Formats: sequence, C-alpha cells, structure tokens
Amino acid sequence: MNIKTFVKRGKKEFTDVCFRVRDTTVDLHYKSDIVINPSDWDEKNQCIKKPSGNILDAQKKRLIKLTDEVDNRKKLIRDLFLAHPNPESLTSVWLVDAIDKTLHPEKYKEEEAHQQTIFEAFDEFLDKRSLSDIRKKNFKVIRRALQRFELFKSLTAPFTLTFDSLTLDVLIELEDYLFNEHTICEEHKAIYEAISESRKPVAKGQNTINDIYTKIRTFMIWANTPDPTTKIAKTANNAFGRNGYKINECVYGTPYYITIEERNKLYNHDFSDNKELAIQRDIFVFQCLIGCRVGDLYNMTKANVINGAVEYVARKTNDKKKITVRVPLIQMAKDILNKYPDCETLLPFTIEQYYNVAIKEMFQLAGLTRIVTVINPKTGLAEQRPINEVASSHLARRCFIGNLYKQVKDPNLVGVLSGHKEGSKAFSRYRELSEEMKIDTVKLLE
Repeated sequence: MNIKTFVKRGKKEFTDVCFRVRDTTVDLHYKSDIVINPSDWDEKNQCIKKPSGNILDAQKKRLIKLTDEVDNRKKLIRDLFLAHPNPESLTSVWLVDAIDKTLHPEKYKEEEAHQQTIFEAFDEFLDKRSLSDIRKKNFKVIRRALQRFELFKSLTAPFTLTFDSLTLDVLIELEDYLFNEHTICEEHKAIYEAISESRKPVAKGQNTINDIYTKIRTFMIWANTPDPTTKIAKTANNAFGRNGYKINECVYGTPYYITIEERNKLYNHDFSDNKELAIQRDIFVFQCLIGCRVGDLYNMTKANVINGAVEYVARKTNDKKKITVRVPLIQMAKDILNKYPDCETLLPFTIEQYYNVAIKEMFQLAGLTRIVTVINPKTGLAEQRPINEVASSHLARRCFIGNLYKQVKDPNLVGVLSGHKEGSKAFSRYRELSEEMKIDTVKLLE
C-alpha cells in the first residue's frame, strides 16, 4: 500500500493537500481540508518543507503544525484502509466519507439514531427515481428476492443484509441463490410464505440474472451518490466497483420477426368465430405498424393520434432525456383505429398476460408456424422452435424494426421511429444479411 501526497501545480495562492492511495486492487483519491501555500510544499519529497534556520518562530511553528496535520491524515487513511474487511471493493467516495465520519462524528449523530436499513433505502430509491410502473414493479420483485435471500442465509447463521454486508462474496452467493430459487422455494416454503410472489419462482437463465444484477447495481450507484441536500451518501461500499462483481454479457440470438407478408396474412385471416381473438389480432398488427413497446401501447388513448400520426413519450428512456416518438400511420393502421371509434383507450386492450397468450393462439390458427432459432433463456443454448410457440407482444416491435431496418439499414432513422436512443446497440443484432443478399454476393465469384 502506497500513500502519495501532492498539491496541484500552478497555484499561486493557497491550495489543498491531496492524497492518493494505491494498492494492488485500488486507486483512491482524496482532497483534504488541509490548506497550504504552494511555496511551502516540497514536491520532490511530497511533504511540507522543513523549516530553515533563518525563518521566524511563528512561521516555523506553522510549518511544523502543517507537517503534523499531513502526517496524521496519512496515518488515518492507512488505519481506515487496513481495518476494512474488504479493501478491494473500496472507492474514493468511501475514503472521503470514512475520513469525514472520523474527524466530524457530531455530523452523523442524528443519522446513527436511526440507521436506515437497506430495504428502507430501496423504498426511498423507488420513491425518488422517476420510473415507469412496470420498471418499478420489476425493482420490487428484486427487493423481495433480496429479502428472501436474507432469510435463507439466516437459516445457517445470523445474517442481516446491509450496505456493508453486501460484499463481493455475498453477491456471488446471491447469484447462486437466484439460479436455484425455484428449488429452494420447495425446500423452504416458510420463506416464500413470509415474502411471497404472485407466481412461484421459475428457473432463471443468465440473461435474467444479468438483468437483476444490473438493477441492483443501479440502486447501489444511487446509494453511493451523495444526497444534494445533506451531501452524504447512503454508503461508501460498492461491491460493483473496480475490482468487484462483474456482470456477464447477455447472450442474444439474431432477432426473429415476422415478414410484412406474414403480418398481412395474419391481418387478413378470418377470426369471425372468435371475436375476442380478432380484437387482439388487430391490436398486435397495429403494434407491428407503430413499433412501440407494449407498456407504451397500453398507455395510449385517442389523444395520442395527432395529425395522422401516433405521438408518445418512450417511457423506458431516462426521465432526463425524454424521447417523444412520432410515427405516421399508414392506411392499415388507420383502418384498425376506425374499427373501434367508441373505445376510451386507443384500442380495447386486455391484460398483458392474456394478450401474449392470444398472440400465440392467433399465430397457430393463421398458419404462422415456421421454425425459428432462439436462445433458450435457461440454458443459453440455441434451439429451434415454431414461431407461434415463442411469439409475444415484443415480436410486434421486432416486426416494425426488422422490416424497416432491412429496407433502409440506418439505425438512427429507425431509432427515431422506434424510440431507441441514438447509437443504440440493439440494432447490431438486426444486421444479419438476408439469404438472398448472401447468394447474390457469392455469385460474384462465378
């Protein structure tokens, strides 16, 4: 462990003494409240200049006092670092907070009177962050999973999940727990009776685990950020730091989507014997024509139709960077809307779960059963399935993006219509060349 002290160069007036802590796993920075004149700093030896014999006693005492302050601060930094049980996870934010709490304990007395639990902080995070209802719901599912994990670990030894106990090792244990939660819930039913879900846990794949950990990391970044009012962060511990938990890359296959011909086949299929399915078919085809996420679709009303186009704010995007999407309606989309003039919402929506069931049923009845290659979300392996078995509301969005991208191949232009942010990586998976283009290319060798 090495602690370097320095002042910023080029300063003619008073400046702060800074510290840099380096170890094999960390590189921490701390700007102290020790103020000196740059002319009193020995840059070569990284310390206050030693008093010479020809200076005044008052100046000599001042330099000696500054030297003691720098030495004491360096000792404090070393003691705090060596006393931490998980030094490889430390950040500069932790260092600043730990020093401030040691030097000014009176500032934290009120905070210590009621130490906020990690779950109370999680609730505050959900309350203060501007999240869509579906994203807030997803975060609450993770909160309950963390509560069950706490109970599960407590079966073998006393354990409380706190910001300090959320270390790299605990995150690794949590990953194993989440992978096996569908079997643990059968062995330890009392845990799931205490912290229940509407549905029993099912086997999770790596992509699902990655999504959970991405959300936990988002929460931890928020907790590590000082509050604008108090200037104090919830915690200085971040097990996702430089040498902490690394979230795996998600594995996606090439997006499969229905062609324009298949979309039209579905739209023209006779569902007169099942009027409810015909309604859901219209909704799905309409979604294929505007390319929005199902959450955005379900929030639309007639007011979203403006001068021959649908306008909406893509709700998944960062609230500070709202994206207003405007998609001109082609005649087929207008015809669908005209079928339901008295509907209070844009279209007669049902619950999303039934919508997805209806999509699979309408695909089968319309003969859309071709085989597609998908990635099994549990195993991460490619497998072949009939498209009607894997169809869902998101397939409508893919239909819109895939068919447009196939024609124009400009992700930014398609992104303007689909609500993707500029430079989105999502389009890289749509760059698979069509079989016809491959054949035409190979023929160049003839």
